[in-house]
Amino acid sequence: MNPKITHHHQSKPAYVYLRQSTPGQVRNHQQSTERQYALQEKAQELGWSEAAIRVLDGDLGRSGTEMTRREDFKTLVADVSMGQVGAVFALEASRLARSNLDWHRLLQLCALTQTLVIDEDGCYDPADFNDGLLLGLKGTMAQAELHFLRQRLQGGKLNKAQKGELRSPLAVGYYYDEQSRVIKDPDEEVRSAVDLVLGLFRETGSACAVVRRFRERGLRFPTRIREGAWNGKLVWRELNHRRVLSILTNPCYAGAYVFGRYQQRLEISAEGEVRKHRQIVDPAAAKVCLPEHHEAYITWDEYMKNRQCLEQNRPPRHGTTLNGAPREGLALLQGLLICGKCGRGLCVCYRSQRDLAPLYQCTWLYREGMDGCMAFRADLLDAAITEQVLQALQPAELELAVAAVRELELRDQAIMRQWQMRLERAEYEAALAERRYQEVDPSNRLVAGTLERRWNDALLQLEDLKKQAAEFQRQEAYVVTAEQKEKILALARDLPCLWHAPSTQAKDRKRMLRLLIKDITVEICQPRQLVAHVRWQGGACTDVCVQLPPHRADSVRYPAAVVDRVRHLAQSLLDVQIVDQLNQEGLVSALGKPFTVAMIRWIRHSHEIPAAQLKRPEELTAAQVAALFGVNVNVVYYWIEQGLLQARRLTSGMPYWITITESDEQKLRAMCSSQRILPAS
Repeated sequence: MNPKITHHHQSKPAYVYLRQSTPGQVRNHQQSTERQYALQEKAQELGWSEAAIRVLDGDLGRSGTEMTRREDFKTLVADVSMGQVGAVFALEASRLARSNLDWHRLLQLCALTQTLVIDEDGCYDPADFNDGLLLGLKGTMAQAELHFLRQRLQGGKLNKAQKGELRSPLAVGYYYDEQSRVIKDPDEEVRSAVDLVLGLFRETGSACAVVRRFRERGLRFPTRIREGAWNGKLVWRELNHRRVLSILTNPCYAGAYVFGRYQQRLEISAEGEVRKHRQIVDPAAAKVCLPEHHEAYITWDEYMKNRQCLEQNRPPRHGTTLNGAPREGLALLQGLLICGKCGRGLCVCYRSQRDLAPLYQCTWLYREGMDGCMAFRADLLDAAITEQVLQALQPAELELAVAAVRELELRDQAIMRQWQMRLERAEYEAALAERRYQEVDPSNRLVAGTLERRWNDALLQLEDLKKQAAEFQRQEAYVVTAEQKEKILALARDLPCLWHAPSTQAKDRKRMLRLLIKDITVEICQPRQLVAHVRWQGGACTDVCVQLPPHRADSVRYPAAVVDRVRHLAQSLLDVQIVDQLNQEGLVSALGKPFTVAMIRWIRHSHEIPAAQLKRPEELTAAQVAALFGVNVNVVYYWIEQGLLQARRLTSGMPYWITITESDEQKLRAMCSSQRILPAS
């Protein structure tokens, strides 16, 4: 019996902790696992009963460099901290932890709770200085051992990679020959598929467009299985977006040997845990980059252009970044405009779901609760920039036509060649199935029946593939005839007609604009004038001025000439007469309608134009006459109806203007005195 083991320790359970770093070690290194499970027998020999021994084997296949995913190690630390463990059994210190932080934390807890640590070499009491020192050295040596092993392995790999001799799984389209040299895949169909992907991206500038073209034409892309019983077998599947991105970002297709493209970065999660994040780095930042290492599918410059195009196709992540792939919207300058006030990219906005007329708007200041820098209709600037582009392309129209015809012919040949090689492969598989069936012993009906079914399936698949190829060729009509060439040349010579054709999609126009224009800085110099500073791809700059339409209030406001005319006529004419005069002169309102009395009254009210003063100085109103004679105003109207007063009225509804002579005044006063007329109330 070890003197360090007392009844206090044996009264508590013993924990046997098992761990191996990877699932491969658990499967292939069974001896280590057996040695760790054998620690149960050692615990029984030291005085613990079988019921008092707890085995923690949930961390098999987990790395000891971190604590986050080792649940059994967390359980061990928690139980030790509560004083529920008498001894911890492990094969060695590295089985418990590869990190000094986790190891020393466990030792401190064991020292506080008087828990023993037992391995193959002996029994240790962490509360004892000498034992604690020895356990600390063992933990340090375990961590140093891991560092030395990693350094030796990585150093050997790096040394071999610097010579370009380190073998790794190759991208689709490459193969290792007998001398371990990287060569293009001997299968012509595989090489053509890779060339077609790269060519379609060169044509469309979008990874999604490449996938769409493959699916529209019924084409497939090869994949090599990397593990299992079918290791190295070629499988043809539908092309997806992730595969296209892996092809475009892989420097292997540019003939470069790169080691260290994937590097790990440490980051702190929201829970405060340190995690490793795997990311792709640029080939220039990789540990080894050997250009012209093997035969390439594309040049290095084209590879860098592809990466730049993919980066530009990503949605904008910062305010000063002009990103985004050309899309189907009507705004042709999407992703090219920069605000001349704040320096950020302009966004494409729409007024509402019903009104889909696009607007260019600087919305970044809205996030800070301020007004935006500018907003204007997209069609105004689009038309001006389009005119500049068409003028710049006039000298190159014939060259563009010839290049377009050549591009169509090459694309048609590549797609038809891909279908031909697919048919050749199906014919080879059918012939191989036939040969296998003919070589089998006819008396062995079990094998012969299976091979016969495979032969029939191969023939059916070949026949179905021939029908698909014929139907596809009939529908698409990929052969460019002489008549079609002439039409293409005629369209290219008349580039404005091709540009404005309904069949030309908006995203195609945007791609053409991006080939010529790098960016456009927009600023408003005058209240309703827009100045666009166009920076072309070659470095030249052009300024384009666009006159913005007036606001709605300005568009319905009456012109100054009409207001002045009304002011002049109001000096001598009534509103009705002004309406007749303006309509006779052929003038119309701001909305193109004939003038009405309500319009004239609104103009006089808005511009403070007084009505015409047509009353003569000697004339009196009905109210003035009533006050003069001390009668009710209705009496005055009675006198007018009876002809006792001389009154004139311009139009119906206008007031009476009355002229009183001396004789009329004497007669009316006599009438008022002789008759009992009610006084004015």
